[in-house]
Amino acid sequence: MTFIFLPPSSDDLTRLFKAWRFWVVMTMLGGLLGAALYTIAPPPYRARGTVIVDFNIEEAWVPTQDKQAFYYLEREVRKLIEIAWSDAVMQSVADADGQATVGELRGGKLLLSQPREGGWVFWAEDENPARAQSLASTWAQAFNARVQDGVTASMTLQSFQAEIQNGCGGDCANIEAQIASLESRSLTVSPYIETSISQQADLPLSRRVNLSAYILTGAIAALCLASLFVLFTNWKGRRA
Repeated sequence: MTFIFLPPSSDDLTRLFKAWRFWVVMTMLGGLLGAALYTIAPPPYRARGTVIVDFNIEEAWVPTQDKQAFYYLEREVRKLIEIAWSDAVMQSVADADGQATVGELRGGKLLLSQPREGGWVFWAEDENPARAQSLASTWAQAFNARVQDGVTASMTLQSFQAEIQNGCGGDCANIEAQIASLESRSLTVSPYIETSISQQADLPLSRRVNLSAYILTGAIAALCLASLFVLFTNWKGRRA
């Protein structure tokens, strides 16, 4: 097997070019095998729900520098990401589904994409297309409801704090008693955030990986194997 360690020669390239028919056949076979694998064991379905998130930075923050605005957005985005994966939201999805556990949902069945101002995409994957759509829709709705509840609590908390600063008419005990509850509900999210669900019914559905990717991968793999086969066979007579 010492031929494996021989330096490359012009004969190697010549042999490869002469075997172009073999390449073509193997590439076609690889593509067909990829298509067959897709048919026999197709990838799971992936459904997409979308929630529109607007941070209303022009109302919430009047920065003196662009860097401050960037930090404000980054901080609020991190909070919303944590809410999307929070125990309350995950448990709500798991309860609605009735089959999945919170660990399974966090373990890859649910995926969050594009967490920034604009459209937040909530992906769900499953072998059953209807279940994938249901999971994505439920997750988007649970996230939206949790954020809106936090925003409402933050707005109420903000107004209560303003009342306390103004003396609250001499009766602050009732307001102070509600502040602790409001603080836990608000999750410290900005009261200026607005969210709305743009996709929750008849969600876009597709396979996680499309057929063309399987065909292309099979063809490339077969082409590489064919090249190796040509290079490492019929080696007798090569120079030592």
